[in-house]
Amino acid sequence: MRTGIYGGTFNPIHTGHTRLLEEFIRRLGLQRVLLIPTGLPPHKRAHSLASPRQRLDMCRLALKDIKGAPVELCEIELHRPGKSFTADTLTQLRGLYPQDAFFLLMGEDMFLTVDQWYRPDVIMAQAVLCASPRSGEGLRRLLEKKTELERDFSARCRVEDIPYFPASSTQVRELAGKGAPLSGLVPEGVARYIEENKLYKEEAP
Repeated sequence: MRTGIYGGTFNPIHTGHTRLLEEFIRRLGLQRVLLIPTGLPPHKRAHSLASPRQRLDMCRLALKDIKGAPVELCEIELHRPGKSFTADTLTQLRGLYPQDAFFLLMGEDMFLTVDQWYRPDVIMAQAVLCASPRSGEGLRRLLEKKTELERDFSARCRVEDIPYFPASSTQVRELAGKGAPLSGLVPEGVARYIEENKLYKEEAP
């Protein structure tokens, strides 16, 4: 089975995430996607981080808006103690799905630094690295990095020029902190959840 692996802090999940996922599903012919909220992100500060359960709830609400292959919530990083390293996650998933072909889905920033992550050799041996740009120069940078990773790590890479939807979790948190509308930036169910649970109010100036 062609299985997409899409991990992230998802603090909160937003429309940029869901649109990117739909495009990857279509372009890569994915048959299933595992959506994996990060437990404790190794590369980000935990400031204004919603609880694992809240982030999981928001991801579950967002699944209704994703078209294409079935998307399953995967909680393995939330249950594993310590920082959430992609190499450990892929190793664990390989034990669960030994016959699957894994496609690790990511944005521009992640792809450009993946060789600096914990155990990059394990990551590249376990999955095809799939990326799309988030800036005007992004496609060129991604293609250059693809060549580098294939040369230096024998990595398998796919770069897809997916139109970038200008939304970020930081932007959503700041707007939520001010009580501003989130329409279009997050799925409707996620917007209601943020409002009802008064999430990110500490972001307000």
